[in-house]
Amino acid sequence: MHTMQIAKKLKDWTQVAATVVLVSALAACGGGGGDSGGSSSTSGSTSGSTSGSSSSGSLPASPTQQPIAATAANTVAITVGRGVTGVINIPTISVTVCVPNTTTCQTIDNIQVDTGSFGLRIANSALNSTMQGALPVSTSTTGGQLAECATFADGYTWGTVRTATVTIGGETTTAAVPLQIIGDKAASTTPSTGCGSGSAENTPSDLGANGIIGIGTALYDCGSTCANASTAATYSNYFSCPGGTSCTRATVPLASQVANPVAKFPVDNNGVIVQMPPIGNNGAASATGTLVFGIGTQSNNGLGSAQTFTTNGSGDLTNSVFNGSTITAFLDSGSNGYFFNDSSITLCGSNLSGFYCPSTPQTRSITLVDATGANKATANIGIMSASTLFNSGSNYAFNDLAGQLGGLAAFDLGLPFFYGRHVYHGFDLKSNGGTQAPFVAYAS
Repeated sequence: MHTMQIAKKLKDWTQVAATVVLVSALAACGGGGGDSGGSSSTSGSTSGSTSGSSSSGSLPASPTQQPIAATAANTVAITVGRGVTGVINIPTISVTVCVPNTTTCQTIDNIQVDTGSFGLRIANSALNSTMQGALPVSTSTTGGQLAECATFADGYTWGTVRTATVTIGGETTTAAVPLQIIGDKAASTTPSTGCGSGSAENTPSDLGANGIIGIGTALYDCGSTCANASTAATYSNYFSCPGGTSCTRATVPLASQVANPVAKFPVDNNGVIVQMPPIGNNGAASATGTLVFGIGTQSNNGLGSAQTFTTNGSGDLTNSVFNGSTITAFLDSGSNGYFFNDSSITLCGSNLSGFYCPSTPQTRSITLVDATGANKATANIGIMSASTLFNSGSNYAFNDLAGQLGGLAAFDLGLPFFYGRHVYHGFDLKSNGGTQAPFVAYAS
């Protein structure tokens, strides 16, 4: 289990038809919670199963939910398309950031919607020169410039922590919130220890987007691990940089950590709903969905008959079952495919190494189990050959792309799971003195 509640991409793959960024959340430490309530199984899932199963030669019925129109104040349109660098299955929105207490603002398009991480991160090169200089840089408790190294499986992002007022759709944070500006510090300032491994991923080209908005269940990207001196000394992803250099690990209180901006809205701040349209099994050139803020706070964001699961603080379902083994499952819009380990499915060749290329369409089932063990549902997913999909034309939206997850005992229900569904992430308000435990839910 990882101590940092940050999560992103595993590795880049290039193929003639499309550039593919393999994105996956890492299991992160966090608190669990009580039962958030359950409901009957929805279309596309059956309750009560205790183990995953498999079948070959066919695909499951596709879910059919349509997104609502992104016209209300608590909504914003999600776009999947070619985007910044032609990365498939990257859902993006527009975000406006303003220098605190001023009218100096910039709207930035192509910010990736990621329910598997927490907090807003913007590439420095996506900001105009005015914003680059005007967004105030945070300081550590010892007075040094505050920076963060967000560690991913294949690399890291490095940049300062700054503050900004954030507007998305018709919602604006009540005050300035901390965010990371990626790539605004010289590579020479990167800490030699404590900043992960692999390559720097500090540009839109590296990320496949102009930034990432993490709107998963946690309110802060590191939480108590970085707020407590005893754990921060070893595990903090924050650094104090006196004079902007000589950066060393820092203890950072919650109020100064990169935060989930939706939780800072004055209303509609207890969760989000990602609504994506159904698409065909061969993919689509693009897809337009809706991100809805709040759960049960307005007439357009009720749970309805959604299947609901309490999770740990990071949104993980740690008691789920696949192929007879207990695994951790998570619903992660920031992953551009399903990622799990199944040796019975043929892997692609070297040009698509790590993706699955079965000779016939496949169905796999995973039993999702909530933190209490009381609520269970079996989700069926379809898998088509990645090679076939990427050679089907200039499509950027796919609902049946899958790949291997390395050595992790986990099942990543990435963006393909979201097509044709309304997927809910309820925030961990107990960690902030509230009563709502973290949960996920979906309606098909």
